[in-house]
Amino acid sequence: MAKDLFSANSELYQQARPQYSTEILDAILTYVPERALAWDCGAGSGQFTQLVAPHFAQVLATDLSEQQLQQAPVFANVRYLQATAEHSPCASASVDLVCVAQAIHWFDFTTFYAEVKRVLKPEGVLAVIGYGLIQLQDAELQHALQQLYFKTLQGYWDPERRYIDEHYQTIPFPFQELAVPALALHYTWSSMQLLQYLATWSGVQHYQRQHQQDPLQNIRQCLVAKGNPTVKLSFPVLLRVGRQFASDVA
Repeated sequence: MAKDLFSANSELYQQARPQYSTEILDAILTYVPERALAWDCGAGSGQFTQLVAPHFAQVLATDLSEQQLQQAPVFANVRYLQATAEHSPCASASVDLVCVAQAIHWFDFTTFYAEVKRVLKPEGVLAVIGYGLIQLQDAELQHALQQLYFKTLQGYWDPERRYIDEHYQTIPFPFQELAVPALALHYTWSSMQLLQYLATWSGVQHYQRQHQQDPLQNIRQCLVAKGNPTVKLSFPVLLRVGRQFASDVA
């Protein structure tokens, strides 16, 4: 069963996490001609749901955290439901697209994939989406970020985080893989936006609970020394898209 690490900071998570680009969705929809029903699994506060909603007649968005779902935007064709990733209310062979954004590393792969194969139509598609470690254009800030991620927070990340560091290339993926472009997310954030985003990291939260100290202090000081500038940054997009193998379709 997936872990619920983000209910306690659901409002901050909704405000601070990066938004996905339309280029990601376009790459996925290339393979989804029928668009009656999409299931956004691990939807959180709806960051990816809001992109999917205009393209499907109906969208089911599920998450383990009711608090996260309460932060999600309202759409007439979207139903939000608290549910585990491994058990959905979808009928068998009813879903055109199952999408999972920045969440699959928390799932039980075996039971989740069994559920995906149950609910997908024969030509339905699974899309696994995420973003890797943030990259800062400023060299000094990037060095401070690397220190935070690889040294200060070493031992404070959940073991599942490694799948993101490995760009989702090492997760099991028992589907016929479809070609996707290399993509990145690019932003210009305020210093406060950057700090708010870093505060949503599970490693930061684990560190704070154990030490009652702020692991972001060095980055805060670096930003203050620079006059709290706007910060140019990027995230590598993690994207795997697949269909069921013919042998898996009844």
